[in-house]
Amino acid sequence: MDQKIIAKAEEIINSKTGYIGNGMGGYAALALIDENGYPTASTLTIAKAGGIKWLSFNTSLDRNSVKRIKKCNRASVCINSNEYNITLVGTVEVLTDTDTKKEMWFPPMEEQWSGHDDPEYCVLRFSTERYSLFIDYKEVKGIL
Repeated sequence: MDQKIIAKAEEIINSKTGYIGNGMGGYAALALIDENGYPTASTLTIAKAGGIKWLSFNTSLDRNSVKRIKKCNRASVCINSNEYNITLVGTVEVLTDTDTKKEMWFPPMEEQWSGHDDPEYCVLRFSTERYSLFIDYKEVKGIL
């Protein structure tokens, strides 16, 4: 049963990534520790994902989230609806290399940045260490 729930969670996450049709993909809440040691969450579009193993988000280097990650890279991601709750706990890193930025780029981002080589554009890559999945009224917890 655990593998079926994990597979369904991965299917949900992967269906919410990047640019879909005329709009953005799905959203996830990224929770970080702020400068005062408190958790804070913000909602971001999921750029790409490797199932429950990793997710990436696009943002700007001047955002509070980037500053917080540089101080403490522990994080949690939550993706939910009335039908499911996917909570992932792990670490997040700020990536600025050209190859990663180009790979995570999708069309609507042109409104915010000049292109994948814009010096302010960066990618947040979240890597899961443990998970808690509530799907189809079943709960599965584990460590990757």
